[in-house]
Amino acid sequence: MTSASPDFPIRVLSLIPPMTQLNTPYPSTAYLTGFLRSRGFEAVQEDLALALVLRLLSRTGLAEVAGVVERLPLAQHTESIKAFVAQRAQYFATIQPVIAFLQGHDSTLAHRIASRQYLPEGPRFATLDVYVDDEGGDPLAWAFGALGLNDKAKHLATLYLNDLADLLRDAIDSRFEFVRYAESLAASQASFESLAQALAAPRNLIDDTLALLTHEALNLHTPTVVLISVPFPGSVYAAFRIAQTVKAFNPKIVTLLGGGFVNTELRELTEPRVFDYFDYVTLDSGERPLLSLLAYLQGQRSKKRLVRTYLRDAQTQTVQYVNMVEPEVPFEEVGTPTWDGLPLDRYLSLLDMLNPMHRLWSDGRWNKLTVAHGCYWKKCSFCDVSLDYIGRYESASATVLVDRIDAIVQETRQTGFHFVDEAAPPKSLKALATELIKRDTGISWWGNIRFEKTFTPALCELLAQSGCIAVSGGLEVASDRLLTLMKKGVSVDQVARVTRAFSDAGILVHAYLMYGFPTQTVQDTVDALEYVRQLFANGCIQSGFFHRFTCTVHSPVGLNPQEYGVTLKPLPPVSFAKNDVLFIDPTGVDHAALGVGLRKAIYNYMHGLGLEEDVRSWFDFKVPRTTVARQRIERALGQ
Repeated sequence: MTSASPDFPIRVLSLIPPMTQLNTPYPSTAYLTGFLRSRGFEAVQEDLALALVLRLLSRTGLAEVAGVVERLPLAQHTESIKAFVAQRAQYFATIQPVIAFLQGHDSTLAHRIASRQYLPEGPRFATLDVYVDDEGGDPLAWAFGALGLNDKAKHLATLYLNDLADLLRDAIDSRFEFVRYAESLAASQASFESLAQALAAPRNLIDDTLALLTHEALNLHTPTVVLISVPFPGSVYAAFRIAQTVKAFNPKIVTLLGGGFVNTELRELTEPRVFDYFDYVTLDSGERPLLSLLAYLQGQRSKKRLVRTYLRDAQTQTVQYVNMVEPEVPFEEVGTPTWDGLPLDRYLSLLDMLNPMHRLWSDGRWNKLTVAHGCYWKKCSFCDVSLDYIGRYESASATVLVDRIDAIVQETRQTGFHFVDEAAPPKSLKALATELIKRDTGISWWGNIRFEKTFTPALCELLAQSGCIAVSGGLEVASDRLLTLMKKGVSVDQVARVTRAFSDAGILVHAYLMYGFPTQTVQDTVDALEYVRQLFANGCIQSGFFHRFTCTVHSPVGLNPQEYGVTLKPLPPVSFAKNDVLFIDPTGVDHAALGVGLRKAIYNYMHGLGLEEDVRSWFDFKVPRTTVARQRIERALGQ
C-alpha cells in the first residue's frame, strides 16, 4: 500500500469493469471524473466493458476464439459451438461490418442483414420461429412492416451477437454473459473463497484480453490512483481481475473499490484477502470518501480522518473501517458528469425485444443523469430504504439540472437523457419540465417514477411537451392488499388512471412487477396477472417485467420479518458479501412454478398477443379462476 506523502502526484483513472451495458456507458465514472475535475484534480476514465466486447468481437478476436474451439474435444461442442464451426468463414467476414452497423456507422448494411441471406444464424435465431405466420411469409413483418428495415436489421444483428456471446460462454468461460459476468461468484456470497479460487485459476482468453486492455489503459494514462466502480454482482469478478493486473503492473498504484454492489453487499466486510487487490474500499456516495482519501495520500490528513473507508492494517493484517463523520458534498455541488475520454461513437445499439418501451434499455446511447439523490418516498417494504443511496434524499434546483443538461449536450452532441433516479419526484419533474420548455432545450428523456396521483393528465402533458418519451415504475403486485403491506402508497385503480394519463400523453409506460412477496397466495398471483392483462388491454402500460421477490437484509422485510408473517433463515458467518436472505413463508406456495407462467404471459402481452385469453392458460398446471371482474380496470378508468 502506498504511504501518504506530500509529494504523491494525483492522477486518477476511473474504470468501468465488465459487464455493464453495451449501448451506453455506466454513469459512475462520468460523475466521479466530472466531480474530481471540478475540484482541480487530474482525472480520466475508460470503459473496459465496451473495450472487452469490441476486442473479442472482432475478426482478430474471433480468430483467437476459433483457436480455442479447435482444441476442444468434439464431445464438448454445444449447439452454439457447432453453429460457429459450421459457419466460421461467414462469422469472420461479417463481424466487423455488423459491429459498425450497430455503432451507427453503416446504415446501408441494413438491407443485406434484413434479407436473412447475409448473417450466419445460430441457435438464437430459433426465437424467430414464434413469429412465423400461416402464409409462410416474413416472420418479422408484423413487428416492422415494410418500412422498419433498420430496426429489423438491428434485431437480427442482436441475435447474431447473442449467438457469439453464447459461443464465448460455451467455449471460453461458462460464466460469461453480456450483462451478468460471473455474477454467482459475488452476489450474496458470505465467503470470499469462491471468488479467490476463480482469481487464482489460470487465465482464459477473456481474462487475457481484459489484462491486455488494462495494460493499454495504464500505459496511456500513467495513473497513480485507479478507481473501479462495481454497480452489480456481474461486474465484480472482472473488477478484481483488473485490480490484480494493476498490482502486477505496478504495486505502487493505489487501487480503490466502490459502487452500488459495495454499498449494498460489503457493509460487513472483514475479509483481508480483498486487500490483496484493492488498497481501499469505500461506501455510499463517493465524493466525500474520495476527497478525504486523496487528501490522506498527499499527506494533508491522517488515516484516522478517512471517511467510510475500509483498509487492511499493515501490522495485524485485519480489516479496519474508518469513518470520520463529515458532511456530504451537497447534490447541487457534485458538478456535471463528463463523458470526456469515453468512445461515444463506439457503443452498440441493440434491439433484444420487439417492444418499443423495452428497447430503451439497450438501444441508443443515453446521457444518464439523476434528478435527485435517494428516494423521496423511501417507505417500500421490499426496498433497501435503510441504505444511503435510497434513504438520504436530496434534490437540486431545476436551474442547476438544466445547466447540467445543457453542458452535457454541448459536450456529447447527443440529446437523449435517461434519469436514473430510484423514483424521480413529481414536483422536481414539473419544475424541470417547465425549465426545459422555457429554454427550448429540445431533449428527449425517460426515467423511473412512482405511479402516484400527483401525475395528473395535465402534468403528463407538460412532461411530454418537455421531451418525456417514457416512464418506468413499480406496480409490483397488482393487489391492493399486498400494495398496502408493501407500503407502496398506491392502489391498483390509481395506477390504472396514472399510467393511462401517461399513455394518453404519448408517453410509453413500463411496469416493474413482482411475485413471491410474503403471504402472496396463488389466488393473489392469478388475480394480479388478470389486473396486468387488463392494464395492457386498456392501453395503460406497454411493457413490463416480472421478477421474483428477494428479501434483503437492508429492507423492512429483512429488518422486521415478523411484521410480514415470515421467518428468516439463519445466514452463515459473513466476511464478504451480505444481502439476500432466505425466508420461510407459511403459505408454502411454489412461486418458482408460477414464475414460468407469469414470464410467458408478460412476454406475449408485450408483443400484443394473448390479451383476450383466460390468464389460467399461461400456467402448465391447475390454478384457480381469477376473482377480478373482467372490466375492473375499464371501470376504474371511467371514474
